[in-house]
Amino acid sequence: MAKKKVVVASGVFDILHPGHIRYLEEAKKLGDELVVIVATDKTAEKFKHRPIMNQEIRRKMVEALKPVDRAVIGHEDDMFKTIEEIKPDIIALGYDQKFDENRIKEECRKRGLEVEVVRLPKFNGDLNGTRKIIFEIVDRYDELYRGDRDKEGGSS
Repeated sequence: MAKKKVVVASGVFDILHPGHIRYLEEAKKLGDELVVIVATDKTAEKFKHRPIMNQEIRRKMVEALKPVDRAVIGHEDDMFKTIEEIKPDIIALGYDQKFDENRIKEECRKRGLEVEVVRLPKFNGDLNGTRKIIFEIVDRYDELYRGDRDKEGGSS
């Protein structure tokens, strides 16, 4: 029986959107098992923004997605520690993730891991990014919610 090909994908996954789904679907196509590393709250805040949802909620939401076999919370101090634990065959990077493929390969090699690193293509679609969704909500806030707040007894 052939060994399962394990693929790792990673991200913050604060507000799930079509770009996340597409990224995970494409990552899953690269192998047999998809393990997703969800950034810790501190890591998310350091590199992107303070997350709206905590790391365990984000992990549970990601793990519930159809392409995902398992989701884990990453290590804060050493992102490669989680890679060492999972021992993937492939690391799938999103088109906009600011990782250097060669640096990842080299660091994995230093740790005794032979890993292929694949940069996935951009997904073109409406609201395919967390910032786009937040900006759209802000732009439409009055239209979407002001009337509801007025009905509840005024606004604050």
